Amino acid sequence: MKKDTLLDRFLRYVKIDTQSKEDSTAFPSTPKQWDLLRLLESELKGMGVKDVRLDKYGYLMAGLPSNIPASDKAHGKVPAVGLLAHVDTSEAAPGGPVKPQVLTYQGGDIILPGDASVVIKASESPELSRNKGKTIITSDGTTLLGADDKAGVAVIMQAVQTLLEDPSILHGDVKICFTPDEEVGRGTENIDLKAFGAQVAYTVDGEKPGELNKETFSADAALLTVQGRDIHPGQAKDVMVNSVRAAAEFISRLPKHMRPETTEGYQPFIHPYVFEAGISKATVKMILRDFKTEGLEEQARILKRIQDEVQALYPGARMELKISESYRNMREGVERDPRMIDTLWEAVQRAGLDPVWEPIRGGTDGSRLTAMGLPTPNIFTGGANFHSRTEWVSMDGMQKSLETVLHLLPIWVEKCRK
Repeated sequence: MKKDTLLDRFLRYVKIDTQSKEDSTAFPSTPKQWDLLRLLESELKGMGVKDVRLDKYGYLMAGLPSNIPASDKAHGKVPAVGLLAHVDTSEAAPGGPVKPQVLTYQGGDIILPGDASVVIKASESPELSRNKGKTIITSDGTTLLGADDKAGVAVIMQAVQTLLEDPSILHGDVKICFTPDEEVGRGTENIDLKAFGAQVAYTVDGEKPGELNKETFSADAALLTVQGRDIHPGQAKDVMVNSVRAAAEFISRLPKHMRPETTEGYQPFIHPYVFEAGISKATVKMILRDFKTEGLEEQARILKRIQDEVQALYPGARMELKISESYRNMREGVERDPRMIDTLWEAVQRAGLDPVWEPIRGGTDGSRLTAMGLPTPNIFTGGANFHSRTEWVSMDGMQKSLETVLHLLPIWVEKCRK
């Protein structure tokens, strides 16, 4: 029987629509995430993995026991290493049906066949030039691809298959976890870390080959609610209070230098991303991001000042601003155990790449896992343009991600021999 390749797995997984939904109160937020979770459960068992568990919340966990001989100095010393990826995809673009396109990149822009208006521009995707003559995968342009994070899922599943087939790759206990709802910020909401059993962990959920992440934004969510008063516009003088205008005034006063589209690197931002409005009520959802957690306090003060200014302009409106914590920068927690980042750095080098630490201008499950006591830096997958119909992934990048994971586990053994 033909064995699955990394590409086989990836194409199979992206064809399953697993889009999560922010406003859902269910967990997972959408029932279709179970389709991929149950497939992965079946595939793990089919490989011969004995310890496979899918719980009621949609966390799929599996374990491979250590194969370090008792005579080895590292026996009993290697921490249980966790590998995680999320099965859900973003709701920022259509989630399915995904029709993946496998092509050899010849250079220049890529016009996607399902919608000629959707173009992957070489000028906006510098990584494309490094893949000339190589295999990349896109969607047909009508949906996102789902490489975020089905590339990570495929890499981990292929790593499991390789470890089972090649006992010469020494490793301690390996713990696998596929999570739901990462894209809506709930990926660790119901995770049972004791059941997972990892002592250190890595998410496989990054982008450019060689790029590693040990720090993320700290993040809060803000919700502005404006209550107005509706009446027939012909009788509105001195009576109507238009919440649309008040909310629009609020948005217009947000600092221009703190827009996502004007910031990069370590620069913070305030991002209004949902605006729903009628005359009598308007809501604005915003995300606040800063690598320094104390910077979020300054952003909250900015929003409150703008609220007060707009309230004075619209005294008949009732304005309420709620701010809630989302996640915190994981750097301090990750750096408490230097072995975590040292082993990862060396693994990338052994995979033939030049590693680089890049801050994540967003968050991963690793942010919350680290805050929960499980330090979890992030590994690249070779993907780009996540959350959009121009998303693509490099087959070479996915392969290097797989090699990194397979080097990482023996390096832990080597370090624990010293």
